[in-house]
Amino acid sequence: MSLTHPRYKVAVVQAAPVFLDLDATIDKTIALIREAAASGAALIAFPETFIPGYPWHVWLDSPAWSIGRGFTSRYFDNSLAYDSPEADRLRKAVREAGITAVLGLSERFEGSLYIAQWILGPDGETIATRRKLRVTHVERTVYGEGDGSDLAVHDVPGLGRVGALCCWEHIQPLTKYAMYAQNEQVHVGAWPSFSLYEPFAHALSAEVNTAASRVYAVEGGCFVLAPCAIVSETMLDELCDTPNKRELLRAGGAAARIFGPDGRELAAPLAPDEEGLLYAEIDLAAIPIAKASADPVGHYSRPDVTRLLFNPTRARRVEYVRPAEPEPVESASFSFPLSGEV
Repeated sequence: MSLTHPRYKVAVVQAAPVFLDLDATIDKTIALIREAAASGAALIAFPETFIPGYPWHVWLDSPAWSIGRGFTSRYFDNSLAYDSPEADRLRKAVREAGITAVLGLSERFEGSLYIAQWILGPDGETIATRRKLRVTHVERTVYGEGDGSDLAVHDVPGLGRVGALCCWEHIQPLTKYAMYAQNEQVHVGAWPSFSLYEPFAHALSAEVNTAASRVYAVEGGCFVLAPCAIVSETMLDELCDTPNKRELLRAGGAAARIFGPDGRELAAPLAPDEEGLLYAEIDLAAIPIAKASADPVGHYSRPDVTRLLFNPTRARRVEYVRPAEPEPVESASFSFPLSGEV
């Protein structure tokens, strides 16, 4: 009996959030989910921290400025908690649309924030949640970090083995290898935007980071869906209180892409400031053809020379030490005095 390889339509988001407005950005997220489902997509992928937008303020000035301008508290308050009415709205929308969604969000958990991706199945139930393993540079002034359990690939009925990473996790060789080793077939590589520090920080450019997505597809022998957000003029008005800040962050900057396991681009890109959905039909039968030439965790590996040490255990911030149960007392070992005896 021959294998059956899933074939289906995917949608990749290129859009601006309603910056620092949780409810309005969820409205926009739901509208995009419905649009993708109406177009026949079985899977939709969202940019990094699309809800409630990427914290560009931390790249533009000091932490004290962010606090004084109110960005720090507003960003916390408009981030999304898993057990919340807002999250329930998203789960309901995914269920009604009958589509699998890979969301990108700033996740609020108790007193901390995390760069997170949630995979919701077409029944609205959670397939997986993950947090960015190591946040980048000044992101560390905003977010906590994930652990080895966040480098995971999941069997999704009808879609194959699906995984996700954010932004510069795609230039971490060992992180990528941990994903490849789990037979990833469809990868969501989420990005925020590529319009920061132009033109003097080429490593942050669309050219470099789009190349990282393409290389991931070829290295991993998998499909890569690379959603990317737009920086809107409205966001610049909110973020840039001086002319020099407008030189640091520009409008547009989006470069959403879809790549096949041979590195081929599968959808025509949109303009950097154009909102919309990229669509492609993907056929997982292309994966064994690509891996026949190079499987980095199979026949094209040399584990006798180089191997990855990978700890997938969920980190425990607190270990609770409980007192040991008292040992049972044997009555024969005691002799109680009778009344009146000393």
